[in-house]
Amino acid sequence: MLLARALSHKHISAEAFRFLIGGGINTLLSYAIYWLLLPLLSYSFAYTISYAAAIFTGFAINSRFVFRIPWSWRKLAAFPLVQLLNYLLGLGTVIVCVHYVGIDMRVAPVLATLIVLPANFLLTRGLMRFRADG
Repeated sequence: MLLARALSHKHISAEAFRFLIGGGINTLLSYAIYWLLLPLLSYSFAYTISYAAAIFTGFAINSRFVFRIPWSWRKLAAFPLVQLLNYLLGLGTVIVCVHYVGIDMRVAPVLATLIVLPANFLLTRGLMRFRADG
């Protein structure tokens, strides 16, 4: 309910919509890398590499397209730290899906994305809208 209430504001709803579009594009890139690496690496390493590769395009998409803010070195440096929490939540979800629920390792990242998406939006929005003095 908290997320639905927060998204009820028109400006945030527009950002959320752009977040879904931009995130969809970035996620497809990440999945393509993941699926290409699966024959070569374990699923956890493939997930880690694909996630790391998509961080920089994710920052560009979020700063310019989603939240429409100027690019900054500080936010670029902080973006991977914010995404670390998203990564850990996602990887944990992938591991639970594969090892404990029996979901195919090629599909597990899709579920992880859906589960982690609300936290990802709120954390990313918080970083992009944060204004540090100085």
